[in-house]
Amino acid sequence: MRTLARTFAVLTALGLGLGASAYAPDAAARTQISVGINVAPPAPRYEVVPPPRVGYAWAPGYWRWDPYAHRHVWVVGRWMPARHGYVYRQPRWEHYRGGWRFHDGYWGH
Repeated sequence: MRTLARTFAVLTALGLGLGASAYAPDAAARTQISVGINVAPPAPRYEVVPPPRVGYAWAPGYWRWDPYAHRHVWVVGRWMPARHGYVYRQPRWEHYRGGWRFHDGYWGH
């Protein structure tokens, strides 16, 4: 009987250890993209935001730099599955050292 209890305890500890090592929260997997150019983005376009959808968040449109066309192109807004406990931070351009830097959108607290 002792051997069975000891075996069960060892298997439980191994299972918990493997489960804990495999856990990676979504926030830890976040990446960020930053692009720098010397051409200012155009003014944001007006978009009609559709009515709210349960379980989704609206990601507004933004200007993206197309390196092949050497110009900004508009990316239309879209619905994204909502993440409970997070807020969507939209993509943005910021003036930086005489040029412009793009920060991709992400989910934050």
